[in-house]
Amino acid sequence: MGRASLLRKVANNIENNLHILGASGIEDKLQQGVPEAIESLRTAGIKVWVLTGDKQETAISIGYSSKLLTSKMTQIIINSKSMESCRKSLEDAIIMSKKPTTTSAISGTTNNTGGTSGAGSTPIALIMDGTSLVYILDSELEERLFQLSCNCSVVLCCRVAPLQKAGIVSLVKKRTADMTLAIGDGANDVSMIQMADVGVGISGQEGRQAVMASDFAMGQFRFLVPLLLVHGHWNYQRMGYMILYNFYRNAVFVLVLFWYVLFTSFTLTTAITEWSSVLYSVIYTALPTIVVGILDKDLSRRTLLKYPQLYRAGQNQECYNKKLFWITMIDTFWQSAVAFFIPLLAYWGSTIDTSSIGDLWTLAVVILVNLHLAMDVNRWNWLTHAAIWGSIIATFICVMVIDALPFLVGYW
Repeated sequence: MGRASLLRKVANNIENNLHILGASGIEDKLQQGVPEAIESLRTAGIKVWVLTGDKQETAISIGYSSKLLTSKMTQIIINSKSMESCRKSLEDAIIMSKKPTTTSAISGTTNNTGGTSGAGSTPIALIMDGTSLVYILDSELEERLFQLSCNCSVVLCCRVAPLQKAGIVSLVKKRTADMTLAIGDGANDVSMIQMADVGVGISGQEGRQAVMASDFAMGQFRFLVPLLLVHGHWNYQRMGYMILYNFYRNAVFVLVLFWYVLFTSFTLTTAITEWSSVLYSVIYTALPTIVVGILDKDLSRRTLLKYPQLYRAGQNQECYNKKLFWITMIDTFWQSAVAFFIPLLAYWGSTIDTSSIGDLWTLAVVILVNLHLAMDVNRWNWLTHAAIWGSIIATFICVMVIDALPFLVGYW
C-alpha cells in the first residue's frame, strides 16, 4: 500500500464522531489588475504558463477569476500516477488537440472523458498536476509534453514543486529559440526565476527571496504589462534601428575612402586626415546616436497599452532582419557614391588641393548621416535637436581647427 492510502486509512480511523466547533479560511485575493494584465499579455501574443503549488480545484478557480481560463476554452486535464498512464494520456491529448473537435478532459487513471466539445479553432487549456510531471520531466515524455503544449493556448500546472517549475522552464528553453520570462513572489519561485532568460520578482508578503534572485523587481503583477508592452517595444525598436544605423554611418565613411582608393588607382595616401577619421566616431556622429537611441519613441505609452498587438512587431522581427540589413547596405552604397562624386565633380578642373577636398568629403558624410538620422526620428525634443545640429556645427569647428594647426594635419 502507498503512503497516501495509509494516510487515508488512519484519517478514517481517527476522524469519527467529531463535532465542528469552528472553521477558518484564508483569503488569497488576486492583486489589482491581474485579469486585465493577463488578457493584455495574451492579446500581445505572449503564451502564458501558470505554475502553482495550489491544488487543482483552486488553480482552475483562480484561472477563471484571472481570465487565464475562459468558458470558450477546451480543457485537457492530465492526472496520471504511473509512467504508462502518463504516456497514454499525453498521446491521447495530442491526438485530441489536433482533431476538429477536442474533448474537454482526460484522466490519466481512468481515461474518462467529459464536458463539452469545441470547434477546431477553440483555444485549448492544458491542466496538469505535479504527480504527472514527476514521470514526464527528465524522461522521453518531455518531447510529447512540449508537442502538446504547442497546440495549447494556456498551460496550467498545479501541485508543482519548486524544482519542477525550473524543469518546465528548462523544457521550453531547450526546445525553442523564444525568450522565456518567469515571474514569482515567493521562495519557491527562485529556481524558476533563475532558470528563465528573464526573471521578475514581485515584492510582497512572502519575503524578498524572489526579488533578490530576479533581473527585475516590481511591486505588483500588473506592472509587468508596461514593462513588456511599453518599455519592451520601445527598446526593441530603438535597438533594431540603432544597429542598422550604426552599420550605415560607419559603412558610408569607409566606402568614401574606398571610392577614393579606386579613383586614385590604389594610392597609399588619403585625403581625409587621421584626426577626422578618429573624431568621426567620437565627436561627429556619436552624440546623436546615443540621444536618439535612448530617447526616441515611435509610439506613445497610451497607444501601446491600448493595442497590445503592437508588441508582435518584436516577435515578427519587423525592426531588424536580413531584408532590412541588405536594404541598408544598398542604401549605404549609393549614398557614399553621391557623397564622394558630387564634391569631386563640383571642383573638377579647379586648383583645390587634396586636403580641402578631403574636408569636403568629411563634411558631406557627417551632414549626410545626421540628416538621415534626423529624418528617421519619431519624436523630437530639445536634446535631439541639440545633439544632431550641434554635431554638425562641431564638425565644422573641428575641421577648421585641424586645418589651422599644422602639427594636427595627418596628410603628407
